[in-house]
Amino acid sequence: MTKILRDEDLAGSALMGVAMDALETAFLARAGNRLVSPPRHHVSFPDQGDLVFTVGGILGDKPLAGFRVYETFGGTEHSQIVAVWSADDARLKGIVLGERLGNLRTGAIGGLAIRHLSAPDARIVGILGSGAQARTQLAAAAAVRKLDRARVYSRDEKNRAAFAAEMQHALGLEVDPVGSACEAVDDADIVISATTSQTPVVHARDLKPAVHVNTVGPKTLRGYELGLDVADAAAVIATDSPEQAHAYASPFFLAGSGNEDRLADLADIIAGRTAGRGSLGETTLFCSVGLAGTEVVVASAILDRLGLSA
Repeated sequence: MTKILRDEDLAGSALMGVAMDALETAFLARAGNRLVSPPRHHVSFPDQGDLVFTVGGILGDKPLAGFRVYETFGGTEHSQIVAVWSADDARLKGIVLGERLGNLRTGAIGGLAIRHLSAPDARIVGILGSGAQARTQLAAAAAVRKLDRARVYSRDEKNRAAFAAEMQHALGLEVDPVGSACEAVDDADIVISATTSQTPVVHARDLKPAVHVNTVGPKTLRGYELGLDVADAAAVIATDSPEQAHAYASPFFLAGSGNEDRLADLADIIAGRTAGRGSLGETTLFCSVGLAGTEVVVASAILDRLGLSA
């Protein structure tokens, strides 16, 4: 019988470490040309939205293949489907339904960027946004750095207060809601921007030197959440998928800025093929765009950890 997991099966913070370990392996496989990760594919349903597919997997001793599909239709209920096969014997390992896996995967990739690009002694996090992505990004940051405290800003006062209370309880970390983006990022060693804003919510002048920034929200010329001067200030600009960054319908937000050609592959930094942070004084920037195939790798690792592989 095919095993099926849902959001409630992936609750809590225990699986973040599983996801990060699986993704570290996946990024090393990518650097060694063993990760299958083409850009996502959109199938349009006029006047309704799209079905969006990401297909991929990992090659090697235990090859995996699979896909994720999600929709952009109207309505209040949104879900995703991830299916995982063992590529060497055609065994369907399992299926994961819901939104939690995608958020966990994206947070874990952000955590890898923080592990490999932020200052080792980073202690303070500034968070912009209070949704699911902000939650998993902060959880991943706490998994790789010994944080002292975090500050969060989002436009809705109730949402940021709820975020602070929930994450303080979940992580055992002091998390304070604040009244502005500038207050959230002031003196922060790590900044996580996970908003839906189509205009910049933070600029280089708001950030301390040597900060590391993860941008998770909009990043095309149609709209972007981070000031272009942050990229100007960064000694290193990385992404999880340069292919995806160049495959958006609207050009990537760095297009024409003079910084697009500086975009490094996080996999190459993790593998030591490309330089990361060169000194404690450098500013670094990670642009999260979604590396195809990684949901499959994370789903497989979770199914194995829970003893649910078919």
